[in-house]
Amino acid sequence: MFIPPITPRALLIIQLILLPCFASAWEPTWESLDSRPLPPWFDESKFGIFIHWGVFSVPAFKNEWFWEYFRGKGDPTYVSFVNRTERPGFTYQEYAPRFKAELYDPDAWAELFAEAGAQYVVLTSKHHEGYCMWDSRDVPATWNWNVSAFNKDLLFIGRK
Repeated sequence: MFIPPITPRALLIIQLILLPCFASAWEPTWESLDSRPLPPWFDESKFGIFIHWGVFSVPAFKNEWFWEYFRGKGDPTYVSFVNRTERPGFTYQEYAPRFKAELYDPDAWAELFAEAGAQYVVLTSKHHEGYCMWDSRDVPATWNWNVSAFNKDLLFIGRK
């Protein structure tokens, strides 16, 4: 199936068209946000899948909050793990070139999820450490798949 590329200009146009539909509906308060209804695709579904996958999969130690505990909190368990498995002075960002996604087959994944009865799938496109699963060079304070060995836009933004 052909999916036309979404250029930054096209994305901006889509946002400008849709933004007025939502801009005044909610205020930046918890009370306002909590009053939003759940979308039917989420609220009425019995089974969905959330995928947390990213650079933290490389060390595969504990959980997806690896960066936060290793660098943010300096948790001794995480620091000890890195000191045992990597060279002195190793940084979290150095895991990114090892994030190769060798077995990533989105079509096979979609088929598997459908066979399992999933009614929706959400791939976390950007985790707390700022690594984006798409080409985010135009987004300040992010890093992305361009620093990974596979150099692949995992969300297929602009896929032909």
